[in-house]
Amino acid sequence: MSLLSQVEAALDTIRPYLEADGGNVSVEEITPEGVVKLKLLGSCGSCPMSIMTLKAGIEQAIKKAVPEITGVEALNLTDIDDPNAVLPENLR
Repeated sequence: MSLLSQVEAALDTIRPYLEADGGNVSVEEITPEGVVKLKLLGSCGSCPMSIMTLKAGIEQAIKKAVPEITGVEALNLTDIDDPNAVLPENLR
């Protein structure tokens, strides 16, 4: 199984939780150093808590399933103080 397939399989374990709040992620790149670069989609791309989702959920799931991965970065994190940020509860 390729590294990308392993990362996608790890993401599939947490996608239902992301989708429940109107979000998702896509893998944009896996660097030669083992860093996964993701794009946050839907509400994940505009939620001020996306850094917590990234570190506590996504990164942990990937690193647990794929030990070769050294880090996870989002290409489009929303700052917690961004006035344009959308909270998941406002999407319902």
